[in-house]
Amino acid sequence: MTQADNAAARQGIDPAFIVILGGVSAALHVGKLPAALPALQAAMSITLVQAGFLLSLVQLAGMTLGLATGLAADGLGLRRSMLCGLLILAVAGLLGGWAQDATSLLCLRAVEGFGVLLASMPAPSLIRRLVPPQRLAAMLGLWGAYMPLGTSIALLSGPLVIGLTGWQGWWWLVAGLSFMAAVLMLRVPPDEPWSRRASHGAATQQAWPRRLKQTLSARGPWLVALSFAMYSGQWLAVVGFLPSIYAQAGVSGATTGVLTAVAAAVNIVGNIASGRLLQRGARPEALLYGGFVAMGIGAVIAYAGIGGVAAPPAMRYAAVIVFSMLGGMIPGTLFSLAVRLAPDDRTVSTTVGWMQQCSALGQFAGPPLVGWVASRAGGWEWTWVVTGTCSILGIFLARLTGRLLRSQ
Repeated sequence: MTQADNAAARQGIDPAFIVILGGVSAALHVGKLPAALPALQAAMSITLVQAGFLLSLVQLAGMTLGLATGLAADGLGLRRSMLCGLLILAVAGLLGGWAQDATSLLCLRAVEGFGVLLASMPAPSLIRRLVPPQRLAAMLGLWGAYMPLGTSIALLSGPLVIGLTGWQGWWWLVAGLSFMAAVLMLRVPPDEPWSRRASHGAATQQAWPRRLKQTLSARGPWLVALSFAMYSGQWLAVVGFLPSIYAQAGVSGATTGVLTAVAAAVNIVGNIASGRLLQRGARPEALLYGGFVAMGIGAVIAYAGIGGVAAPPAMRYAAVIVFSMLGGMIPGTLFSLAVRLAPDDRTVSTTVGWMQQCSALGQFAGPPLVGWVASRAGGWEWTWVVTGTCSILGIFLARLTGRLLRSQ
């Protein structure tokens, strides 16, 4: 650690935890929408398909720019990237509270997606820079839980805030939290000075095409990236639509918020457990198998029922809990594999960027596809076909990943 890190530690501040809090703040913008969907549908007459795009458009920047951001983060600076992302989220959230129609909100959700990408993409590399090697695995395990933690906080508190202030007040509150996180990020040790960074500019400019080619020509980055897409698309679709499903069933807003928040929060258990199991020698592909099988079975019970007959409500909710909790082993494992399967140390950020890009693609495509199936079927009973297909493909990718690991 640097002298600045040690000084921060003596003051009782861990810079790595500040980075994780910044990621959680960004994740609030992903999780703020599901709780507000019933209010937005009533205020703007939003259709299910539009609701699906509102859920997924925050991933547009990650879907198109994840790899480029991974390549460019070192050029801009890791802390600078996170600061810019958090400020973009604050401004877009502030403007979003004044949106009058679905189109304006959709555009601002795309801008928020760019902010989420900038605020989260550099974090693993920044944590790696801030902590000693013996703490890296534990801190990356905590980082792997930033999205479910932020989402669950938003799902739990969103209905309460919306009930008091309306959805606009909820938007402004989350924007304010992002601004506060940006201020707190100033306590993280700064990046390399611009003058020194500029002196390395020519070498960096020559190196990035090589890193890009190394990453995209290797099997490992493709396997972890596609696996993350199979996970993220179905997780966001299932958890994101839970408030709408419960609202249609007549469940109160407060109860809906608690049920959905718990379903999102248990994902943290799987993330942390995967790190501990990997440290104890568990095979990564075995954890991936378990996660995808649990998600596939959980979605079938939650939506299709048993033998074509809908399961009791308590059993269906328990299936969603299993879906999210055991599915949480997948991202925790894939963050570890991204470091392990990157072509070399110089391509770790690029590999994480590619994984983030494919993850965003899954989150962009999953909710609208599930919403389209539900609208065509007139209910949610056939949406398990989408999530089940993702699980089957994920199991196939886990098998290929295991083969690659054994060949190394």
